[in-house]
Amino acid sequence: MSDAKLPPVLTRPKTRALALCGVLVAGLFGTAAFVPLPFTLTMPGTTADVLGSYEGQPVLTVTGAPLRQTDGQLRMVTIAATNPGERTRLFTALDAWLNPDEAVLPSEAVYPQRDPAKAEQVTAEQMTESQDSATVAALNYLKLSPTQVKVKVDLGSIGGPSAGQLLALGIVDKLAGDGKGGDLSGGKVIAGTGTIDDQGNIGAVGGVPLKTQAAARDGATVFLVPRSECSSAKVNTPAGLRLVPVETLAGAVAALTALNTGGSVPAC
Repeated sequence: MSDAKLPPVLTRPKTRALALCGVLVAGLFGTAAFVPLPFTLTMPGTTADVLGSYEGQPVLTVTGAPLRQTDGQLRMVTIAATNPGERTRLFTALDAWLNPDEAVLPSEAVYPQRDPAKAEQVTAEQMTESQDSATVAALNYLKLSPTQVKVKVDLGSIGGPSAGQLLALGIVDKLAGDGKGGDLSGGKVIAGTGTIDDQGNIGAVGGVPLKTQAAARDGATVFLVPRSECSSAKVNTPAGLRLVPVETLAGAVAALTALNTGGSVPAC
C-alpha cells in the first residue's frame, strides 16, 4: 500500500519512527522470550519427619543410650529448584513472579558454584556439616558424651545446611523428649528450618515463604523459624500455620514445651 492511500497521520515522520520502534521492541521481546535467562525457578520442596523414615530409611539412628517411643512429627523442610546450570525462559519467569507458590532467584544466589557437579558436592558437604553440628548441639544440650552416644543421619540426596535445627530437635526428642515424659511435638506435626552450630545457635537459611507452603501442605500447624527471618516468613503464610521464632536449640525446646503446656510462646 502506498503512502498516498494512507491517512496523513500515518505518514508523518514521527509516526513512522514510533512504528519502527514498536517493531524493534516487539522483535526484542520475541527474542527474549526464547533466550534462557540467568535465573533459577524455586518452589516448595519435600519435607521429611526426622523422627521417622525417609525413602525407606530411618532419618535418625541413635545408639549408646536408651531411646523413647515418640509421637507426632518433626518435619524438616526444603525448597525445590531447577537444576544447576539450567536457565529459565522469560515467560516461565513472569508466570512464577505471579505465582505465590514459586519464586525466581538469580542463579548465583541459589547455586554459587556454577558447575553442577561442584554445586552438588557443596550442598552434600553442607548437609554433612549440619548433621555433625546438630549432633554436637543436641548432645551438649542433654549433657551427654559423644564418645558414648552415636548418631547416624540419613536424608538421602537432600543437601544444604537448613535441616540442622530439626535434626537437633529430633535427637533431643528421641533421647529425652520434653524432660517430663512428653514429646516435643505434643503429638502434632511441627515443621521448621534453620542452620545450627555446635553451640546450638540457630541461623537463617532463606526460602522461608516457600518452606511454609511445603510445611502446611504436609500437615504442619506450627513452623519454627529463625527469628531473623520472621518478616519473610509472614509473606503469604498459609492459613492455620503458626509461626514461632527461635534463636537457639534451648529456646526451640522451650517454645515447643510451652506450646504443649499452655505457656507463653514467642510469635513473629
